[in-house]
This record gives sequence, C-alpha cells and structure tokens, in this order.
Amino acid sequence: MVPWSVGTPRLKKPARLLRRLALIAAAVALGTAAKASDFSEPWKNADRPLVIDAYEYNSIDWQQLVTDKRVAGFVNKASDGLPPPYFCFGAEADVKLCKAQWKRYAVTRELFQTRKVVAKALGLKWGAYHLARPGNPVEQANNFIDFAEPAPDELMALDIEGIDPTQWMSLEDAEEFVRQVHRRLGRFPVLYVNGKTAQYIADNRYQYRLLSRLPLWYARYKPDIDVHFPMGNWQGYALWQFSAQANCGRFRCPYRVPGTPNDIDVSVAPMSADQLRQQWAFGGLLDVPTDYLASIPVPLSREKALAGKVTITYADVATPPTVEEMVAVLGARWEKFRDGFRMPVVKTVPQRPSFGIVQYVAWKRTEQRTPEQIDAAFAAAADPVKTASTALDHRRH
Repeated sequence: MVPWSVGTPRLKKPARLLRRLALIAAAVALGTAAKASDFSEPWKNADRPLVIDAYEYNSIDWQQLVTDKRVAGFVNKASDGLPPPYFCFGAEADVKLCKAQWKRYAVTRELFQTRKVVAKALGLKWGAYHLARPGNPVEQANNFIDFAEPAPDELMALDIEGIDPTQWMSLEDAEEFVRQVHRRLGRFPVLYVNGKTAQYIADNRYQYRLLSRLPLWYARYKPDIDVHFPMGNWQGYALWQFSAQANCGRFRCPYRVPGTPNDIDVSVAPMSADQLRQQWAFGGLLDVPTDYLASIPVPLSREKALAGKVTITYADVATPPTVEEMVAVLGARWEKFRDGFRMPVVKTVPQRPSFGIVQYVAWKRTEQRTPEQIDAAFAAAADPVKTASTALDHRRH
C-alpha cells in the first residue's frame, strides 16, 4: 500500500476511485445494452420472447417449462418428407420395415397431437414444421397438412436444412411446396433455413420469388449476425434460432429452458411477447415493393471497414424485367417500327367491285353518305361523254 502524502485530504483518493468505478459500471451497462440488440445477443434482453421447437425424441417437462415466463411459443416437428407407403408388400425384410415406418408415423402423430393440446392449454402459441426431403413436393405438402391439421392461428414452417438436392428438398421443389400449401390453406409457411441457405436464396431472389418473400426463421448459432444476415432481401427475421446442439452442451449454453434437454432448440423474436402473439402464424408474404425487390450494399471506405462494427446500408435497384415482359415490349416496338414503313390506307372511298370513274365523280359531287343515298347517286351519274366513260357507251349500243 502506498502511504498518502501529507496535507492531502484523505477522502480525495477514495472519491476519485469511486468516480472511476462508477464510470466503469456505466460503460459496462451501456455496452451490455448496446450489445443486446436484435442482431447481437437479443436473448439477453428480458423483453424478448422465446420460442421452443422440438421433435418427437425431445423429452418435455411442461410444468417446469412454463415457469420460464419468456417462453411464448412451442413449435413441434410434424411430417418428415413423404408419407410411408399405404400397403406393405415385397420381401419379408421390406414388409417389416414398412410396418415399422407406419408404427413410428402413428406414434409420432399421436405425440404431436398430445403436445398440441397441452401447449395450447398452457397458453403457449403452437406451430408445426415439415422437414423437407427429396421427393414430390406436392405430396409432401399434402402430407404436412394432413399430419399437422394446422388451424388458422397456428404457425407453419418449412424446414430446409441445406441446398444439396440429394439430401434435402431442392429450392425449386420448395417453391412448389409453398404453392400447394397456399392452394389448400390460403396462407404461407415460414421459411426455416441456416445462414448459408438464406444467403443463397437472397442472392438468387429472382429465381426463388416465393421463398425469398417468406418470413424468415433464421438459424445461426453465433452471438452476432449483423454482418452475415442477408439484408436487402430480408430486413429482419421473424425468429432467430440461436441455441441448439451445435452451441449448447452440458457446461455451456446461450440459454437454458427449464424442463427441456440441454440441447433443445431455442429461438428469439425481435419484438415483445404481446407483439409476437399478435403476429403469430406469420401467414403472409413480406411486404416488398414490386419495383424494388433487389438491393446492393453501398460501398464503404477501407478505413471504416477495418474499424469494424460498421452499419451496412443498402440502395434499392429496380427489378429486372422478366422474359415475358421483355417479349411483350419488343413485340410492341417491332409492330411500331414495321408500321412506319407502311403506306397509309385511305378509308373514305367506298370499296365496290364496279366503282369506276363515273361513280367516283357522282360520289364526289354529292354530300350524301348513307348506303342508300350513295346508290341513288351512282344511278344518277353524269353523262358518260363528259366523264370520258366508254364502258357506258358500249352498253347504250
């Protein structure tokens, strides 16, 4: 310990130390508040509601789960790819496998319906997701709807785990899946994808016009997503799955929900619990202006980029025309160009088989325009000699 100097008040140094501690505490508090934004550890904000999603092998203690008042919704896995075959035939091993698939299907659906009743009874918002596999997308959509039987106030989600079409549903088939769901129910599902898949869809938004406009359930297990989030297509997420087996274990986890396994999937919403309940189901498409479906990031200087924590802004770009629109425009311009080389057609003179010079003179001398009056004018035509008509001279002889 360093002795105080003579003549120095004994309260001066402790007061200075207290001021420093107060400044440090304020800086820590401000840093924590700034860090807990919707793109940086929002689960640390107690006002942000949480949503649990589980599948059939996750054990749930409902009494313990509802003690966490931040949990506002529960999404359960429903269907998985195509339904099992209705009839079992073939070799003995094939028949056993078929029956086992049907047994699992029946048990899984029974558990799904039971959890649905319990979750709703406890005041939680309910949702269901379909795990997208390779195969007929229309049949998968029908399988999902028949399995989940979603009510209008229940969330639907399409889970696409990757962009490899040999393992997961292709993005082209996913568009057909979404269309079939909308045909049958009149609303759209939420799109659940990881960061890589979300970025790929955003980069090819003109090819995936439906997927790129679905509300986004974003799966990324990092504390910050501001740099990686596909801004410009999605301005924000509906849900962010921030905790799962990938980053949650026995000793360390971003957030633990009582009554659930350590590796349960947990998502956060960028709104209050009341707002989440009002917007729940997210059954529409994103309200993107039709003329500005594309955007590009505004360039940054090297100094600002190296400084880090830069806010990226995006400039809107007009949507490129479709092939049909270009064909229509080019066709209209070609017709205008072609018509410029055509001689104008005079439509004031009646077109008759025996309309000669005599009839023309008679027609010009009269102001009558009705068909009957024109015929009368032709009958009272001028003298053929005066009009130099030789045809009528031959008729008189």
